[in-house]
Amino acid sequence: MTRQLLSSALLLGLLASLPIGSARAEELPIRKAGLWEMKVMRAGAPSPDMTMQQCSDESTDKEMSTALSPMAKDICSKKDITKTATGYVTDSVCGMAGISIVSHAEIVGDFNSAYTVKSTSHSEGGPAGMKGDHVTTIDAKWLGACKPDQKPGDIIMPGGMKMNIHDLDKLKALLPKPKQ
Repeated sequence: MTRQLLSSALLLGLLASLPIGSARAEELPIRKAGLWEMKVMRAGAPSPDMTMQQCSDESTDKEMSTALSPMAKDICSKKDITKTATGYVTDSVCGMAGISIVSHAEIVGDFNSAYTVKSTSHSEGGPAGMKGDHVTTIDAKWLGACKPDQKPGDIIMPGGMKMNIHDLDKLKALLPKPKQ
């Protein structure tokens, strides 16, 4: 998978997980500030599990939600978040660059120490590896304070690739351009 396609898929998944601003929409809680480790496991996927880390603080989590929400509004026709007795449930329909994703996720745990996201999705369009039904689990846990060389918004991807969510223009530049 090319770096541009991987970045597009990552951004689409990120946008699908964010609340779209609405007077009635439930919002996910802000995570505890510090270093979060997220293990992403895709059942039956040929690719290995992926572990990444993110240095976060309250303003970064809020900014991620508010800054990316306009982009999510553009690519998601449905984005529902419901609070449940054990956490949250999200349902979304998003599409970009010929890729359509319908997803349902259940989020349990607390946003201070650990939480789990179990997502089922159906994708159409895009490369063969992205098409079809997918079950993804994200186990997130708080590791403690961010490392001295990290700043809020830093995401360390597998292989050491580092990016910062505050660099939205760089992320947007990785997205395929719409055909005119």
